Amino acid sequence: MKPFRPERARLQHEVRATVRLALPLIAAQLAAIGSNVIDTVLAGHVNEHVLGAVAVGANIWSLAIVSGIGMMMAVPPSVAQLDGAGRRPEVGAVFHQALWMALGMGVLLWFAVRHAEPLIDFIGVTPSLRHDVQRFLLAISWGAPALTCYFALRGLSEGLSLTRPSMYFSLGGLVLLIPLGYVLMFGKLGIPPQGAHGCGVATAIVLWLEMLAFGIYVAFRRNYRGLGLFERFEWPDLRRIGQLLHIGLPMTVTLLAEAGLFVATALIIATLGESVIASHQIAINIASFFFMIPLGLAMAITVRVGNAVGRGDEQGVRYAGFCGIGLTLVTQLVSAGFMLGLPHFIATLYTRDPKVIMLAAQLIMLAGVFQFSDGIQVAANGALRGLKDTRVPMAITLFAYWVVGMPVGWWLAFHHGMGARGMWIGLIAGLSVAAVMLFTRFWRSAWKQRWRRHLSITAAA
Repeated sequence: MKPFRPERARLQHEVRATVRLALPLIAAQLAAIGSNVIDTVLAGHVNEHVLGAVAVGANIWSLAIVSGIGMMMAVPPSVAQLDGAGRRPEVGAVFHQALWMALGMGVLLWFAVRHAEPLIDFIGVTPSLRHDVQRFLLAISWGAPALTCYFALRGLSEGLSLTRPSMYFSLGGLVLLIPLGYVLMFGKLGIPPQGAHGCGVATAIVLWLEMLAFGIYVAFRRNYRGLGLFERFEWPDLRRIGQLLHIGLPMTVTLLAEAGLFVATALIIATLGESVIASHQIAINIASFFFMIPLGLAMAITVRVGNAVGRGDEQGVRYAGFCGIGLTLVTQLVSAGFMLGLPHFIATLYTRDPKVIMLAAQLIMLAGVFQFSDGIQVAANGALRGLKDTRVPMAITLFAYWVVGMPVGWWLAFHHGMGARGMWIGLIAGLSVAAVMLFTRFWRSAWKQRWRRHLSITAAA
């Protein structure tokens, strides 16, 4: 093993490059959270029934979003490695197949969302809400192909280290959603009130507008020239699509495993009473908001590591990965300090109920504790994606979340009478195991150079 002695100048360069890539991605992720907030606020101002229907429908739709994002996560490292290797004219061929994969995935998600009755039955949606939940899902399902194609375009752009367009179009969609959702849900400009159905229609329209605007932007901007994007039409190439699936499918499973852990935790906590549910919702809301920062950094780390792999730069792989993880720890120190230092203040921003504030403050402090492990696991996973290493991380997350996290949480919650706090300690345990194992995986990969095998396979293709 060669010694790794970081040089100050190169460290500074890597930090600046990562931050420059990450800031627009963080803004884009916060905009994505913002769209959920807008839907919830608008629905709540219609009436409680519409709010309930949108809340249930949005949770089901979120599974489609996670699946689409996971599959399209194959695009940034594939493009970044070609860009780093100076093989930009080959990017178009990869992107064409990514678009075919996105279209197929979009149609599959369209069908799944429109036939979500078994999931609605499993959740136990009340009969009074069921009709409007289904109408919401039928409307928003039309946005599924646009969603996956949008993430293919976003993956192309981010793989080329062009992250600002993701911010522009995410924020633009957020701005459009407010008036469109208002008109359709409340019934303005001569349109009858659509309620939850109007929320789904508005979101689907915005998704299509975002995707089309991003496509036009890519077609006419100089930054995307010389990539072979529009020189010729390409039919689906099963070999190339298989290579993308090889990366994207494990990422989809990984994201669904993590999302499933938090959904299952929420469902279990829902059996403990209304005040406990409210406290959990407050804590998970603030934790989800701050999670967008390390998630944006992780996306930037993927690109920086992928570029270094493309150059065949073993030191660059280490600089990109470890600088990114270090930056993530710094941001997590700030968010953890905020949650650990001001838990009661944060809780009072959401409610005035003393009982809810007391428990929410305890859960917010636990959220502050897992900021470090959550940051390390998402950053290390981002670095491993840059190496196109996704199958072993998938196994690690499945083990950490479902073999460690969920059983520990259940045991503490119900066998030790710790309730919601026990479930949250289970989350800490699962995230901590994932953080240690994923960081170790990247550490070993960065020195053993497993990534060179992936590079040689890509070059041969």
